[in-house]
Amino acid sequence: MKSLLTFFLGMFTTAGAIFLWVILFFGFDLPFLNASIISLTTGLFTFFSVKLVTEYQFLKKNNLTRKDYVYIQKNLDEAKKKINRLQKAFFSVRTMGAFKQLYELNKLVKRMHSIVSKDPRRFYQSERFFFYHLDSVVELSERYADLAAQPIKNDTIYLSLKETQSTLGDLSESIKKDIYDALSNDIDELNFELDVAKHSLKKLEYNPLDDERSKKE
Repeated sequence: MKSLLTFFLGMFTTAGAIFLWVILFFGFDLPFLNASIISLTTGLFTFFSVKLVTEYQFLKKNNLTRKDYVYIQKNLDEAKKKINRLQKAFFSVRTMGAFKQLYELNKLVKRMHSIVSKDPRRFYQSERFFFYHLDSVVELSERYADLAAQPIKNDTIYLSLKETQSTLGDLSESIKKDIYDALSNDIDELNFELDVAKHSLKKLEYNPLDDERSKKE
């Protein structure tokens, strides 16, 4: 379940439990302890019941088993940590070229992570990103930031920086392809709907009455 939804559910059930406690304690003159136990039990029961039902509906809607969802969430959490490392490398660079390149990579990896977070089913279309491209981007970006921060640079360091920058550029293109692949089903569905819409418009443009009028004229 999304953390934001869990937060609001917790707020709602807490407010409900407090309201129930007020009714039991002041309205029915129940002892403080009894009113507290009943309110707490009711609140916890409501929270976990609604949470389970919501999670079940979410998994059913996305055609996922709980095992799949736990596996995907684990990989999303690990990816989030790697993205934080990439962001740290981004803030540590000083040259404009490196800044622009790592800024672009940050945007792309966050976009990919956001797509799968919103629709976990897309994870299996994006495994190349999570198990290969993201790791390569993070490791190379950290190395690039470390080399660029060196006060003294020789030809070997300049060559390494240039090669790393070129490889990061290739990885940027690969991640763009990963994003496209993750959205490929949506793109296919959109193209199909566009074809249907165009076909419908063509049918609307043709009116048999026009043929009858032209014959009479």
